[in-house]
Amino acid sequence: MASEEQLKTIEGAKVLMVGAGGIGCELLKTLALSGFRDIHIIDMDTIEVSNLNRQFLFRQSHVGQSKAKVARDAVLKFRPNINITPYHANVKDPMFNMEFFKDFNVVLNGLDNLDARRHVNRLCLAAEVPLVESGTTGFLGQVTVHVKGKTECYECQPKPTPKTYPVCTITSTPSKFVHCIVWAKDLLFAKLFGDRTRENDLYVRSSDADGSVKHSEDIFEQSADEDLEQYGRKIYDNIFGHSIEATLSNEETWRNRNKPKPIYIRDVLPHKFAKPNGSSEENCANDDTNISAMASLGLKNPQDVWSLEESTRIFMEALRLFNEKRKKDVGSLIFDKDDQLAVEFVTAAANIRASSFGIPLHSLFEAKGIAGNIVHAVATTNAIIAGLIVIEAIKVLQGDAKKYRMTYCVEHPLRKMLLMPVEPFEPNKSCYVCSETPLLLEVNTRRSKLRDVVEKIVRSKLGMNFPLIMQGSNLIFEVGDDLEEDIAASYASNLEKVLSELPAPVTGGTMLTVEDLQQEFSCNINIKHREEFDEETEPDGMVLSGWTPAAPTEKAAHAISNGEGTSSAPPGTSEAEIVDDVEIVPAQTDVPVGTKRKLTEILNSKDGGSDDVRQGKRAIEVDDNGGDDDVVLMLEENPEKKKRLQ
Repeated sequence: MASEEQLKTIEGAKVLMVGAGGIGCELLKTLALSGFRDIHIIDMDTIEVSNLNRQFLFRQSHVGQSKAKVARDAVLKFRPNINITPYHANVKDPMFNMEFFKDFNVVLNGLDNLDARRHVNRLCLAAEVPLVESGTTGFLGQVTVHVKGKTECYECQPKPTPKTYPVCTITSTPSKFVHCIVWAKDLLFAKLFGDRTRENDLYVRSSDADGSVKHSEDIFEQSADEDLEQYGRKIYDNIFGHSIEATLSNEETWRNRNKPKPIYIRDVLPHKFAKPNGSSEENCANDDTNISAMASLGLKNPQDVWSLEESTRIFMEALRLFNEKRKKDVGSLIFDKDDQLAVEFVTAAANIRASSFGIPLHSLFEAKGIAGNIVHAVATTNAIIAGLIVIEAIKVLQGDAKKYRMTYCVEHPLRKMLLMPVEPFEPNKSCYVCSETPLLLEVNTRRSKLRDVVEKIVRSKLGMNFPLIMQGSNLIFEVGDDLEEDIAASYASNLEKVLSELPAPVTGGTMLTVEDLQQEFSCNINIKHREEFDEETEPDGMVLSGWTPAAPTEKAAHAISNGEGTSSAPPGTSEAEIVDDVEIVPAQTDVPVGTKRKLTEILNSKDGGSDDVRQGKRAIEVDDNGGDDDVVLMLEENPEKKKRLQ
């Protein structure tokens, strides 16, 4: 039972919840039943059928409605006398600024992506509001406490990065089904249904290819005299037939590899494609994201592995449905794991490519898990983590810093314990977010454009949404709706200029100041000129250091982009493991030792004392997987020196 003092603290607190999904539903319920009376919820998502098995505040009738608003209404039915304010919005919207965050006593995160987590972390630091973070995946979960100046911030420890695959592996020499998924999702789907003006490496080949395959864009354009059947056959033959033949022309490439087999549609479907009897357009849902090639062809079980012929039929039917039923979307589509037709197309294309390269085929269920980086959630874990969030929130509200704990929920008992509490650590002195340590960017200043730095570094790695870039006192780039037209045009023109040719030239030895006024965050970047970069290991053509980038995790990630952050895993784990048809992703880094102190040692030390060795502690990092919650990865304890967890 809570003491009278605790009850007063709880009842008088104003709490902000970010996220009303798997953890959020459990958290809102637990907050309400624990006595909290003023709760605000931000969530931009609407309810989907796939949420209903674990997000217990929602019902079938709520599908399509705001998660935040429905969650509020559901809880008020059993706690009618409390105040719950929902916001059906993105936490990165301008209205949720530092002043908004200052209005709360504590912020509780139940988010599902790294970008939003970093955004909230920075606003909490700026507003000096405590943050309680959380994440779950399957039976694993974690809760961490972040208080400015007392504990490390969310970004003090680097986060996991998905593995990136060399373009040549994806386009020419795939050896795993995940390579085929990346090709189908990030290259083929994007080329056919996305923005065709964007750079796309779909036809990168071996260096000795004789160029006999058509390169031109008209492969993907439907000519006036082509019907959809002819258009689909042309695309099929080019990407699965002619293009494969072109890669075979380089004998050196296949000296130690199994050669792929070109596949032409006439060999799979010799006659004009026709839907089987009994199939009907009526089987396709009216909702665009639920239009289904499987339903149209009479295929029902997503766990069946399609044959090459079935994959070809799905490929052709999905292409037809996109161009007939969703014509208005073609040209702007981005792959979405909840878009049934998109998943069917990617699965079919990946299976046809896998068949060509002698790679085992996969079911739609398996392919969706790989393409969407899905790790299935367990409702009980969400409930446990929600309870731990509330416990830490109460400690934070009481200012009881010595009792703060980062708690990890593990799948198998460790020393007969399923919950592993660890004392928080002090802020990382080299953290570029909370300690303002300068970063170092190695870049060819005579070749790279400002756009490259903005997109690959400022937005992608540093997570800034509305960046402002200064070289000394000169403003060289800014984003904002309130800019005058001529100024906005000037900044836009700077994007296309080489760094050394900007109005305020950026060369070796220059320092850039980068700010995001919405996040109330800024950092300095020292520039070091470098002539050459390795295309495979440094595909961005620039290297950011000072933020300890991670060893990559093995995951179906974008084939060409770089991720950010690090994670760790037990020694001896190097390949991705498949458990319950889901790709569980290990990663590898070393345990950082000798640099941090326990929070209690800081609080008990008058002058801060000397650094103690952080050895023997079990550390766990969240791997943002883009799914419902977060993958939790664990480090083995240091066998040389073990400490009992409290």
